[in-house]
Amino acid sequence: MNPKLLLPFCLLAFTACQKKSGKIKPLTESITESVYASGVIKSQNQYQVYSGVNGILNRIHVEEGDSVRSGSLLFSISNDNARLNKENAELAADFADYGNNRDKIRELKIALDLAEKKMRQDSLLWMRQKTLWNQDIGSKLELEQRELAYLNARSAHESAALRLKELEKQLRFSSTQSKKSLAISRSMESDFNILSETNGKVYSILKKKGEMVSAQAPLAIIGAAGQFILELQVDEYDIARIKQGMQVFVSLDSYRDSVFEARISKIYPIMNERSKTFTVEAIFIRQPPALFPNLTVEANIVISSRQGVLTIPRAYLHKDSFVFLSDGSKKAVVTGLMDYQKVEIRSGISSADELILPVE
Repeated sequence: MNPKLLLPFCLLAFTACQKKSGKIKPLTESITESVYASGVIKSQNQYQVYSGVNGILNRIHVEEGDSVRSGSLLFSISNDNARLNKENAELAADFADYGNNRDKIRELKIALDLAEKKMRQDSLLWMRQKTLWNQDIGSKLELEQRELAYLNARSAHESAALRLKELEKQLRFSSTQSKKSLAISRSMESDFNILSETNGKVYSILKKKGEMVSAQAPLAIIGAAGQFILELQVDEYDIARIKQGMQVFVSLDSYRDSVFEARISKIYPIMNERSKTFTVEAIFIRQPPALFPNLTVEANIVISSRQGVLTIPRAYLHKDSFVFLSDGSKKAVVTGLMDYQKVEIRSGISSADELILPVE
């Protein structure tokens, strides 16, 4: 037999004999204190694709497994109301365009020019009549009529100028407003084309062509291709002990015979009230060759570790402070690190002492 295999075999046989007899001796070995966490695998930058509008899924431009770039077209949604609204906005913008209403402005400018000419003509006639009146020629009634005609012509000129100014203001306002409405309609129409927000991979398509789409239901799941993180749930009683950079040992059902190493990269500072857990992210140091989103994982977050210390099984520790020797006596011990199976003994007994299970 290979000598390297003989020692573990002997130790295993010795331990089995110890457990069978119920008597053990403390062992000198390493011990690691860790916190258990469970969770799932997620792709880097993984997100659910949502539509900002309601409508019918008219076309799916990608397939599951496809690689996409940021800005790539994913889905097209049809909505007749939105299309008709955009067409109405285009008609309204064309109708209200300032350049298309120059005839109205030209018409008022002609009216203003005529009013100005009439005002000057009536002013000239009034001045002549006034000169004649000063020479005692003509009647006062004729003078007053000329003055009144001038005043009416001046008022008509001012009114025409105001109408022209108001028309230009109204046309500019209507033109700008209709263009804004058209821009909004076009923007809303662009919402019916769903684009990718990141470079990555299409992991899942959740809708089929012809189905109703709403802002509440996701259309797809997209994330980085080949880059994954661990999303772990840590109990509220353990979260205060977790720090960024801590070592994590991960096991997956997909790789039953392997343990992978990771590091804590992010701690979310809010507790899930329903599960009483905190979300913690970790990144692989050595990533498995093939991973997929939503794979379940179990993890042990290493809090501390000690080498070459005296340990006993936790079942042999009584009330966290005592052990029973093989002669039946009870002895106090000082403990250190603990894991799920064993506990560090810092003082109170030695490796030569023989222990029995605590007496109930």
